[in-house]
Amino acid sequence: MRKFSMLMLSVLVSVIASAQINPTDGKMNFSPKANDHFMVQLSSDHWLNTPDSIQSKTKSISRGANVYVMYDKSFKGNPKYSIAFGVGIGTSNIYLDKMSVNINGTTPQLGFNNLDTVSRFSKYKVSTAYAEIPLEFRYFSNPKNPNKSFKLALGAKVGTLINAHTKGKTLLNGSGTTTNQFTQKVSAKGYFNTTRIAATARVGYGNFSVFGSYNLTTMFKDNVAANIKLLQLGICFSGL
Repeated sequence: MRKFSMLMLSVLVSVIASAQINPTDGKMNFSPKANDHFMVQLSSDHWLNTPDSIQSKTKSISRGANVYVMYDKSFKGNPKYSIAFGVGIGTSNIYLDKMSVNINGTTPQLGFNNLDTVSRFSKYKVSTAYAEIPLEFRYFSNPKNPNKSFKLALGAKVGTLINAHTKGKTLLNGSGTTTNQFTQKVSAKGYFNTTRIAATARVGYGNFSVFGSYNLTTMFKDNVAANIKLLQLGICFSGL
């Protein structure tokens, strides 16, 4: 939380330094700007701070998707800078190999089951979805033509958990032979941290950029599992 506080303080100082103060009323002078009102992000997802027993079972194909609607206002004193906030949905899918997670369990700690030699699913994932409020402090090298502009954005987002589930497809026996073609979905939020705070950054040109999002809060509640945090790295499509 200290790192998050320092990040938000740095953003606030930058905002104040870039804004123009109206001498008549002493207020910051903003103006609306029609740019990057809609953002779609596709990511490669990674659990950090995981024990080796879980890390070795995590597949590299884990992925996520985020969609946001933003309201952008530039500073009249310097239109290259703006501040934006909005609402959206952030999702993540972590794929595990020969492992299951008892998210609907009743034990004090979340169970991660090693399934190397017993029945397991050929595809298995842990999925989460959050309703989020993102905030960005933005820089545009060419504010008059944002679609041909270098872009940089630093910010944060706060979210609340709206769904958490595991999903397994195609049951295999211990030797890896298919025994049943079916899909099992288990939904439960009891072990998960229902509040998410993440630091964000993106840089790019025109309507395309690369982005990163790092959870400042853990995926799971205290003393339930390791202090696992989510890192998302990917591409962002923005416009309107």
